[in-house]
Order: sequence, then C-alpha cells, then structure tokens
Amino acid sequence: MTTFAIRTEGLVRRFGETTAVDGVDIAVPNGEIYGFLGPNGAGKSTLMRMLVTLLLPTEGLAEVAGFNVVSDPDSVRLRIGVALQDASLDSKQTGLEILKLQARLYGLNKDETASRIKVLSGLIDLGEALDRRVGTYSGGMKRRLDLAAALVHNPDVLFLDEPTTGLDPVSRAVVWGEVRRLNEELVMTIFLTTQYLEEADELAHRVGIIDAGNIVAEGTPEALKRGVGNDVIVAEVDPTHGDLAVSSLASIGAIDSVEAHAGEIT
Repeated sequence: MTTFAIRTEGLVRRFGETTAVDGVDIAVPNGEIYGFLGPNGAGKSTLMRMLVTLLLPTEGLAEVAGFNVVSDPDSVRLRIGVALQDASLDSKQTGLEILKLQARLYGLNKDETASRIKVLSGLIDLGEALDRRVGTYSGGMKRRLDLAAALVHNPDVLFLDEPTTGLDPVSRAVVWGEVRRLNEELVMTIFLTTQYLEEADELAHRVGIIDAGNIVAEGTPEALKRGVGNDVIVAEVDPTHGDLAVSSLASIGAIDSVEAHAGEIT
C-alpha cells in the first residue's frame, strides 16, 4: 500500500466570489519531488498555503505527513519545512543566529542544534558566511539560508515556493543541486511550486499543472512533453545573435530541435 506524504481530495479555497483553488485532487508518495507548475494567479501559492496550515480550506480534505491540516495543524507543522518565495530573514542577524533561533523554536537542545547546523552548513555550502550579517548576503545566499532554516528540525516534507525566482543562472543551478541532494540523500518528499517549465523538468519526478484553480494536467515531465505534440514555432531573431539563440533554446528540455534560417528560428 502506497503511503502518501501529501494527499488532497476536492480541495477548494474561495475568497468572496472568487474561487482560487477549485476541487484539487493530488497524491504525492513519500520520497517524491512533486513539481507544481502554473502562471501567476493560477492558484499555486494558495494551495501551498493551505497545505502548510497558513490558510484554511473552504471545502475538501488535505493531509500532510498523515495528519489533517484542519483538525491537527500542530502535528503537520512539526513535520514540515517551508521556504516561501519572499524569505523573511532579519538582515541584522547572522546566518548562524537565524539557524539557532529556528532550532530553539522547534525545541532542539544545544547539542542537537550544533549537530544539525554542522550538517546543514555542509549541505548549503555557506561556510564562513554563516558568521556574517544576512544584510551582506546575495539573493542566492539568502535563498540557501532560508532553505537551511526550513530543514533545521529535519522535516519529513519540504515545501518550496518558487525557490529560484529572481536568481541568476548560477545561483539557480546551485539551488537545483541542493534540492536533488535533499531528495536523493535524505529521501525527503519535496513539494515545489514554479513558473519555469525547465525547473519542473529538471527536478520533479511528477508535475501537476494548475490553471485557474484547476489541475489541467499531471504526469512525469517526459509524459507531459510527449502529450504536447510536435508544435512548430517560428520566431524572428537578429541574425548576428542566431547562434546564441539556437544554443539557448536547444538547452531547454521541452524543445526537441532548433534551426536558424535567414533571421528566423524554427
């Protein structure tokens, strides 16, 4: 029998007359990276906020780590880590101070805290930067510190809300590597929201696509790409940048082939 880390049935959230999430059914097995893909306003963050107990559902069932998010939210909170899109990190504190505070909030003793921080400092590769004030960190470093704070109590399920939005390609690749390591080395279940098809393709075992509050497609990245069909798109491009455009587009997993001819890319 499959054990689900996350399960919803008929999950609905309304704001007045607006239905942000409309009868969503998902089931995420333990140890899976589940990518939740959709445009701004599709309902991604609203659904995640219900799963992490920050927002009550209007209707339906939601369970995380085996506990109901409405009737037993405290048990859910003890077993999840959450890194939201806008990290609320105190710029005047050091990275180490933030991790120690997070550990105290979860009831870790001094020895447990020291042990976890040692593990996490190696995982997120911030090194001596942990002794610096967060206000001196780059955007990528702040994301990695926020990720470490979400992991300090060794959660069963990790929720990441658009973890690479606004990051440069190098920082994005670093975060991707850390997400893979968490899943592969700790067999951690990860629920990841993103706007980027490439990110979902790169990281997720399965992807759910949400639009206007409804799941419109779900499956492995490979199956979803096959289902799209062989669409052909033609775009104009500056001939002097043709080679760069071809190489950039060819690196995207969802694109099968790219050709340049006389100022156009097909």
